[in-house]
Amino acid sequence: MNFFPIFKKEIRSYFTSLIAYMVLSVFLVISGYLYYTNLAVFILWGGENLTQGLWQFLFHDIRMILLITIPLLTMRLFAEEKKLGTIELLVTYPFRDIEILAGKYLACLSVLILMLLLTLTYPVVLALFQTVDPEPLMSCYLGLFLLGAAFISCGIFVSSMTENQVVAALVSSGFIFFFWLIDWNEGAVNPQLGQVLHHISLYEHFYNFARGVIDTKDIVFFIIFSLFFLFLTLRSLASRRWRGLR
Repeated sequence: MNFFPIFKKEIRSYFTSLIAYMVLSVFLVISGYLYYTNLAVFILWGGENLTQGLWQFLFHDIRMILLITIPLLTMRLFAEEKKLGTIELLVTYPFRDIEILAGKYLACLSVLILMLLLTLTYPVVLALFQTVDPEPLMSCYLGLFLLGAAFISCGIFVSSMTENQVVAALVSSGFIFFFWLIDWNEGAVNPQLGQVLHHISLYEHFYNFARGVIDTKDIVFFIIFSLFFLFLTLRSLASRRWRGLR
């Protein structure tokens, strides 16, 4: 697929504006503070398995930062193009919808990967003073990456539906919160529906990764979740033809 020009354009847009720098700064400052406080509390409590317990607490906190920051990365991907009127210009180039989507999605995914890579300083510093078991850490990072990828797919779909970036960010956050909290009151529904909600809950599928457990069904869930919203985005892009490229 010829998505690289779109990918390069989006990467340039992120890093020639303040968006990426602000998101990275907020993410690293808050995650760094949470790492320090979690480590301090865990040491004071005298946890038996410091590193595994620390990662479980820390990555549960970091996923909440992603819930806030990812919509800020995705809000402009299509909404800005629509507002500036450049979406019509973009589709006149020899790019298919799937190539446009792939370029934008992979660019946002690259920023997510950079965010996660920068947090590797936490276990590296800790390894200077304490043996760090890499397996639970790898599980946590895999889970966080898959969760972030799912957030991005949801956010990019919402961005394709509006030309207002603020609306895109707010609605994306709402969608993500909905799928995160969907089974928290499962006692209020019948057991059959409760099981369905449990199976589509983002929290439930991330929980195993945070505990250091990699389960194939959780990986498959996040892949299907992301592909579903990317498919909806393609349908949203295709619908512009039905509306006369408005």
